[in-house]
This record gives sequence, C-alpha cells and structure tokens, in this order.
Amino acid sequence: MCFQLDWLIVTSIREIDAEDFEVTIEALDRGQRARLIRKTRTGLGLTQAEFASRFRVPVGTLRDWEQARATAPDFAVAYVRVIGLHPDMVAKAVA
Repeated sequence: MCFQLDWLIVTSIREIDAEDFEVTIEALDRGQRARLIRKTRTGLGLTQAEFASRFRVPVGTLRDWEQARATAPDFAVAYVRVIGLHPDMVAKAVA
C-alpha cells in the first residue's frame, strides 16, 4: 500500500510538472556558480552595487551571474572565492 501511495505521488508530480523543461548539466553548473556568488556577497552584508563597486565588477555582470542569466567564468569564481576568504585584502588590492 505504501508503494502504491508513493507511486501515486510521483505520478501526480509528473502530471503537475508535465510542461517543465529538462535541466542540463550546464544549467546546474550555472546555478551553483550563481549561488556561490550570491552567498559570498550576502555573507559580506553588501548590496549588489556595493559589492560591484568594492571589488571592481560591473554591476550588470554581477546581477547576470547571480540570477544565472550568464555563467560566471572560472576566473570569476576563483576571484569570488578569494573575496570570501580575504575581502579586505582584495578590496585594498583593487582600490
């Protein structure tokens, strides 16, 4: 009986999401990068404009990365990781 109930739930979910799209590996990667960037910025207590200004990243680019409209390149992900570890040092270096 439990199996039948689970099967009904899965079937119902599939019916609800019947028009949903397939998620690609690239989309998952873009989403993970977006989450890292957003969490780093919010962890520092900065707005997008403040983060962009402090670390010399165009605010439109930052917004696109955070909203996963564009994939942040590898160098940008590395930069954000360093910012997360040493924000004051990075800010001084790019000032």
